[in-house]
Amino acid sequence: MGKKMRVDKLLSNVGVASRAELKKYCKQGLISVNGKVINNPGVQVDSESDDIRFNGEKIVYREFVYIMLNKPDGYISATFDKYDPIVLDLIDQSYLVFEPFPVGRLDKDTEGLLVLTNDGQLAHRVLSPKKHVPKTYYAKIQGKVTEEDILAFEKGVILDDGYETMPSQLKILKSVCPNLSKKLKSSGILSNKEIIRGVDEIELTQNKKYYIIKFPQIEETFIFISDLIQFIE
Repeated sequence: MGKKMRVDKLLSNVGVASRAELKKYCKQGLISVNGKVINNPGVQVDSESDDIRFNGEKIVYREFVYIMLNKPDGYISATFDKYDPIVLDLIDQSYLVFEPFPVGRLDKDTEGLLVLTNDGQLAHRVLSPKKHVPKTYYAKIQGKVTEEDILAFEKGVILDDGYETMPSQLKILKSVCPNLSKKLKSSGILSNKEIIRGVDEIELTQNKKYYIIKFPQIEETFIFISDLIQFIE
């Protein structure tokens, strides 16, 4: 058994027409339930078991929609904005009748997974601080991130407006030194022009007492004792 409701409400919920228009369509004989044409828009129907058709086309009812969106840069996580494009501009317009909204938000310049739905209970379960649903963000930043920053995230960070965030985990995936090849060459540590040529970005991974430097598209890995390479920090 599905959800019981008026046939005009069911049809309007899936975007067939407004309830005022459906009243007119009933009189025109365009709506049928289980093979029988009806002229009363208030007829109760079962959303799952009844065969409901509009102008001969079978109507499949669904109460909730769930959309996984890979949000690009430049869009606002909102259902309306006067100045900027919103995430609803990115989905098929046929979903708009369900009035989906973003579950949480990603900043305008942030990319990644954003769930859109009209299921309020799901949104509450995901967003409620009591549920502790983890969220993961990847960020590429300028400057250095240290152990002190990791400890600060574990305690909770105080933002510019005075708001203190919940404790979280900060994991440093890798460090990049864009000018490292020039510094290595000028210091005499590396003198092979064929190795250095065309290297714009070098992955730098700190592993306890030494650094592992990996050059893109080059198989060799160079290991330097940290004391010899402090000048890059």
